Amino acid sequence: MTAKSGSEGLIIAQSTQPDAILLDVMMPEMDGIMTFQKLQANPATKYISVIFLTARGCPVDRSLFANLSVKGIISKPFNSQKLAVQVAALLELCV
Repeated sequence: MTAKSGSEGLIIAQSTQPDAILLDVMMPEMDGIMTFQKLQANPATKYISVIFLTARGCPVDRSLFANLSVKGIISKPFNSQKLAVQVAALLELCV
């Protein structure tokens, strides 16, 4: 499933309860951080694993993201095959 915005993603997450969400940090309207905070504030979505995708890779940004308790942080650009392996590892799935 995909969402075109954080707002749409919140609706989809609540109705479908996915196992994980790959969330871009830089989005229009509602950024990934605010979207994550809204997911965490909702009892129906607070236990969904969230992995940030970001081009913001400086140590200060990474520290901020880690303090948010996301499941993982994957830097852009990324290779789709490597992305699948990284997501599986972060979610502790067999690959």
